[in-house]
Amino acid sequence: MPRVIFVDSNGRRREVEAEAGTSVLVAAQRNGIDIEGACEGVMACSTCHVIVDAEWAAKLDAASEEEEFMLDLAFGLTRTSRLGCQIELTDALDGLVVRLPAEWRNMML
Repeated sequence: MPRVIFVDSNGRRREVEAEAGTSVLVAAQRNGIDIEGACEGVMACSTCHVIVDAEWAAKLDAASEEEEFMLDLAFGLTRTSRLGCQIELTDALDGLVVRLPAEWRNMML
């Protein structure tokens, strides 16, 4: 099972395992990681915004136009920002490191 390492805004690291095919958002939610995902992963918000470590960013599929549009709404956007609901875990992503931003915007409220 692929492992994901979540780094919170205070630098604390937490490693979790998830089945291949699971999104980063679902892996986080199933393991008590503090990530909102207000739209439940249907790419209608940016509350599952994560910052992918640079060494991993190139290993991900490119973001779609829809994802890029939603990312424009994210707080603390970086060049390696992605939506956690759009990163599907695979064995090739075993050890993926993502950082959780200090804040997020919930435009759905």
